Amino acid sequence: QVTLVESGGGLVQNGGSLRLSCVASGFRFDRSLMSWYRQAPGKEREFVAEIVTGFNNARYSRSAEGRFTISRDNGKKTVYLQMNKLAPEDSAVYYCKAWSGGSYWGQGTQVTVSS
Repeated sequence: QVTLVESGGGLVQNGGSLRLSCVASGFRFDRSLMSWYRQAPGKEREFVAEIVTGFNNARYSRSAEGRFTISRDNGKKTVYLQMNKLAPEDSAVYYCKAWSGGSYWGQGTQVTVSS
């Protein structure tokens, strides 16, 4: 059974930082593309960042580029999202996604940035 469990969300002030974690199980994590998405109230879920295995190449949305860093620890089956210089528009539920022969989602973790 595939499970993805996010943690690390919370309330932070404008300009602050948070690090999200997503612990995976039930599939070959080291061979899987891992991503972060977010969804704000009344908006569609949007891509934030992804990291491939092997060379650990990463790709970011325009809003995340330069502020967020995605990384992974294959030994711990965990993907991280370091978020710096957070702004109120970054407030959303952040979801971890795995691609391993199909798409799998975590339950999400709430990030709220106060102005």
